[in-house]
Amino acid sequence: MDEITQTRLWAMRALFALLCLLILIVQLLPLEFTPRSFAGPNLILAFSFAWVLRRPEYVPIWLVAAIYLLADLLLGRPPGLYAAMALLAFDHLRSRALGLRDMPFTVEWLSVAMAMAFTMLAYRLILAIAVVEMPGMPLLLTKLAMTILIYPLAAALTRFGFGLRKIAHGEVNALGQRQ
Repeated sequence: MDEITQTRLWAMRALFALLCLLILIVQLLPLEFTPRSFAGPNLILAFSFAWVLRRPEYVPIWLVAAIYLLADLLLGRPPGLYAAMALLAFDHLRSRALGLRDMPFTVEWLSVAMAMAFTMLAYRLILAIAVVEMPGMPLLLTKLAMTILIYPLAAALTRFGFGLRKIAHGEVNALGQRQ
């Protein structure tokens, strides 16, 4: 593999990890940006879905699993539960990335919205089965709606800020595989 390609691959993986860590640090700061009856978007979910649909080789499953597990531990969620639900949706989107590359953005957005809804509702369902105390359903629905609405901004920042565009037909990705 070409040295520049290998360097770019690891640089983009490091950039994704740093972006997610920055989001986590901001979430952990004792600042109150939103009222308690309102939940902000899950930016890590939005960015990981945007990155996997543009360049799947830049976000390997082990990196995403580590980030979500770290988020579970730092944010006080049951360790591994949200990570598992997010990874199921993430892997589903990874398998559909090549099929979605020629579709209009609205189809991508709808696919991502369904994956986000699965992630959050499955997480809530498992917590309910385990009889774990959780915030009200309106808070979850607000978080889901905000995450779905913020996705186009995350996708735009991924494309124009970080330069990650969808792989074209016949293009060779960073792993040397023809798409």
